[in-house]
Amino acid sequence: MAEAPWQELLRTRLVERNANESAFAPIIEQYRRLAQQTKLLKERNASLLRAVKTVQTNPSSSNVYVPGSGDDNPVKAAYITSLESQISSLRDELATVYKTQGQNAQRLLAMTETLREKEELSRLESENLRKAREEVASLRRKVEQHAELMAEKDRTAQILHDEINTLQLELGQIEERNATLTRDNAKLLQRWLDAKQSEANKMNEANEFYEDMRSRHQAVLNWREGSQAGENADVRSVSQGSVSGNGDVVEDGISAVTRDGIRSLPEQGLNRTPNG
Repeated sequence: MAEAPWQELLRTRLVERNANESAFAPIIEQYRRLAQQTKLLKERNASLLRAVKTVQTNPSSSNVYVPGSGDDNPVKAAYITSLESQISSLRDELATVYKTQGQNAQRLLAMTETLREKEELSRLESENLRKAREEVASLRRKVEQHAELMAEKDRTAQILHDEINTLQLELGQIEERNATLTRDNAKLLQRWLDAKQSEANKMNEANEFYEDMRSRHQAVLNWREGSQAGENADVRSVSQGSVSGNGDVVEDGISAVTRDGIRSLPEQGLNRTPNG
């Protein structure tokens, strides 16, 4: 799991501080060892000088240094003490080295773990970067496709705009044609109405003429019915009148009955119409 940004920043600052503080650590360690060695040498020299002074102050003493003699020589004892002190110092130094080595081993383990975490984090970052690059490439392809689609739509819109302009021109021509046809239609309708009005007037006149003729015909029929009644009275009086050579009954110079027995009507005062 990746660390928080502020924790990573704090760890980086601490590592930088430790690196700055430990930049001169080897030189300081060398100077410390040199100072310790110098101190040991000074102590050994001081012991030897004290032993020599002891020997010089007691020349008749039996403790004069003789090579191969016993262990009670003060110079040898001082030298041995100095060596023991040096051995002790070297042991302390070795313990310090072991301790430092252990600390370095722990630090190495910690750094190894940190390196592993960093490698894992780097791997995750690389994976995220790869995914981000793939996503960027996909988005770029989509942008290109969108740009091509927009260009195609622009071309289609231009074509549609041209077609709309053409259709508007055609619509204007059709509207003008419709206006002309409307005016012509109104004129034709007015003429038709005038013609129908004329025909209606003629039909009214014809109906009036027909009604007049019908009334006249009805008057003639009424007159015929009245004449028929008078002729029946005349036939009954035929025996008193004269008969013509054709067998017709003649009264007052008017032929009342024909040979076939059909009575002819007098034409005095009769105004026949074409309808009857």
